[in-house]
Amino acid sequence: MLPFLEKLEKLSGDFTGTTGIRFQPWPLFIAGLLLLFISFLFMPDIVSLALSIALFLAPLWLPFLLVSGALALWLTLKRGEFIAKQKYILLEIKPPRMLVKTPLAMETFLSTIHFTGGESTWYARWITGSTRAFWSLEIASFEGQVHFFIWARANFRRTIESQLYAQYPGIQIVEAPDYTRLITATNEEWGIWGCDFKHTDKDPVPIKTYVEYGLDKVQKEPEQVDPIANIIEFMSSIGKGEYLWLQFIIRAHKGEKYKKAKGGSYTWKDEAKELVKKIRAETRDAYTDPITGEEHPGFPNPTKGQSEKIAAIERNVSKQAFDVGGRGVYLARPENFVGSTITHLISLFKPFSSEGWNGIRATGWLMKFDDYPWELGAEKLKNEYRRKLIEAYRRRQFFYDPFSYGILAHDAMVMSTEELATIFHIPSQSVQAPGLARVQSATHEAPVNLPT
Repeated sequence: MLPFLEKLEKLSGDFTGTTGIRFQPWPLFIAGLLLLFISFLFMPDIVSLALSIALFLAPLWLPFLLVSGALALWLTLKRGEFIAKQKYILLEIKPPRMLVKTPLAMETFLSTIHFTGGESTWYARWITGSTRAFWSLEIASFEGQVHFFIWARANFRRTIESQLYAQYPGIQIVEAPDYTRLITATNEEWGIWGCDFKHTDKDPVPIKTYVEYGLDKVQKEPEQVDPIANIIEFMSSIGKGEYLWLQFIIRAHKGEKYKKAKGGSYTWKDEAKELVKKIRAETRDAYTDPITGEEHPGFPNPTKGQSEKIAAIERNVSKQAFDVGGRGVYLARPENFVGSTITHLISLFKPFSSEGWNGIRATGWLMKFDDYPWELGAEKLKNEYRRKLIEAYRRRQFFYDPFSYGILAHDAMVMSTEELATIFHIPSQSVQAPGLARVQSATHEAPVNLPT
């Protein structure tokens, strides 16, 4: 990536947010050609010289441009072939009526699917296009009926079922049809709005997790406060002709997010060290020696908040980490579309945010539009975004072309198993949302030693 490109994108975004004037690639390209033509009219000698030098040096820069482009296309092709060849399965998790498990059970399950294998050699990456396993944790509401799903490669079914049954005895896990393909979800028939989610601060800074809510220990039901109850209750409140989908596409964190900026094997643990070092530096109040007049950094004197933040960062990065692509989609028949649902979706993860720490905010897709009346061509562009949004959700893609966060200018979140288990876990019996489907009675497999 060019060093000035991110700053240019930010300036463009700020300008659009202030004025409502949106820059599109083709007009900018045409404006560039027009500027080159005008420059040639007024300064033909200088422009001709510049073009001659560029052409003369082409044997130096053109091969790098062509080779890098060809390698990128090759990798996209092979990865696409590999992903398309895999068989996938969608499993619905039906919680029992009586469940007293804390989110720690889900954190334990997530630790068991933290797989980094599958792309360890150059042959696997560049020749077969192999990728490490990625999963989709989903909560979906169908006209107010809330369901929990896990989407994964079919060969991981045994792992998912055995580990979930181990942590949640009494649940039911059944193979489900892909609910995203049971409706057309076209722009002509449906009102569609959606967004991605990203952190409000650096990844190592944790969100407000279940530990802060006291859910790391089993509490008395009247005293239990589970922030996921807000999400489930809201999803239960939507009416007939409305659908609300949430997905968290995850894969084991290996530092790809930082490679363009930092290079090497830089991961969120390295970023955490830098953050802790910065906070510790801020705890030193400089003082001037009254005798020599020299300034000294002083002794560390952290506030309670600074000490707690350092401890929280260190605890967060001590756990296994996932790259997480969060996405939300609201669909409704035009006559049933409720605009206020968008506002609720944008602020859905407020209970997990806190001042001075991290949070989760909506970004991308339809969030890019400010709906100024002079935004020319905005509706056509919105429809294109809606189509791509549905396709990206259906394919459960976030990390690889053509739905990678790099192309969409979104950053995947890096979250610990503790954070991820906070925003996605099987709710206990304290969550009494009317739309949450539960198993009426616990079920168990027959003993293996029965006579046949």
